[in-house]
Amino acid sequence: MKFQPDTPQSLNVIEQISADGVMISKVRYMSSVLVPSDSPVQAWPVKSIDTLTAEHMSMILTFNPELIVLGTGAQMRFVHPGVLQALMTARIGVETMTTAAACRTYNVLASEGRRVVAALLI
Repeated sequence: MKFQPDTPQSLNVIEQISADGVMISKVRYMSSVLVPSDSPVQAWPVKSIDTLTAEHMSMILTFNPELIVLGTGAQMRFVHPGVLQALMTARIGVETMTTAAACRTYNVLASEGRRVVAALLI
């Protein structure tokens, strides 16, 4: 599936996603990543939704986002609310969806100039 934003406003644009990785601003990533709209892409040491912890989610706070789109893989799966506690306390919204949907949503929000981070499980 190929993504092309109309007018990219962010540093990172998600261009393509496949079963084995994601292409962000012409660089292919084969494992989970954090994709902030205004900072470099960062490796994210999460292998699956089952191993996601509150500490993993707290890593996102350094980007000071207003919203996080969490891509949980090929199927949408919700995380335990305790994992999201630090984000809820900081009043940061979290939207959970498949990774493909998270990529599309991230591109739209980033193109609007929103402070968004895509947390993508690959």
